[in-house]
Amino acid sequence: RGALGAASPATVSVSISSTLNSFRAQKHYGRGLTIAEFKCKLELVVGSPASCMDLELYTSDDKFVMKLDSDEALLGSYPIDDGCRIHVIDRSGARVGEYEDVSRVEKYEMSATDYEKRPDSVRSFLKRSKVGKFNEEEMLKKEAEQEQKLTEEKAQAEAISVGARCEVRVSGQPNKRGTVMFVGLAEFKPGYWIGIKYDEPLGKNDGSVNGKQYFECQPKYGAFVKPQYVTVGDFPEEDYGLDDEM
Repeated sequence: RGALGAASPATVSVSISSTLNSFRAQKHYGRGLTIAEFKCKLELVVGSPASCMDLELYTSDDKFVMKLDSDEALLGSYPIDDGCRIHVIDRSGARVGEYEDVSRVEKYEMSATDYEKRPDSVRSFLKRSKVGKFNEEEMLKKEAEQEQKLTEEKAQAEAISVGARCEVRVSGQPNKRGTVMFVGLAEFKPGYWIGIKYDEPLGKNDGSVNGKQYFECQPKYGAFVKPQYVTVGDFPEEDYGLDDEM
């Protein structure tokens, strides 16, 4: 237990009690959980639906501190320390001990359609709280941004021809000259990539990545960069002097 107590301060050890159970459970939770996510974890401990929970915080000597009533707030934003107790008040109408005696529980399977309609399910709670994959607005926004980025990359890539001389300009790095050897989508990462054979061994590969050959050149002469860093033009080979050597 000493090792657990000395664990990262990112977690807290608390006891869980509820109006539905006579026992207390000792658990560790991350302070980075939102109260909405925390309630979903408590559902497995006390049996009450997450959407039907009110949470109260007590000190280690059972003095009431405050309610944990903001689903968006982080667990760690409340004054919770090791040894505190979190009391779950159930509003689902279940009886005390109902979730303790499993022999009295009628086995029942609900269809996915009926579950989707239930207002007190974990899924509907996650949707209302916009947790994880249920934050549809955020997901749609990300998809739109990715789509826009891909469209821009495609337009930039289409302006670059295989065989063209080019210069690669990346912020914080010296400019590198070479010849365009590949333009298009690749398997190693999403989006459009420009394969370049540098004039000097300033690259990272021989035109292949993860065993797939996109073009051929000597080892360390090949590289793949995003289209926005490639400028096509009349770039003759430079005489790389000592200044360009490490």
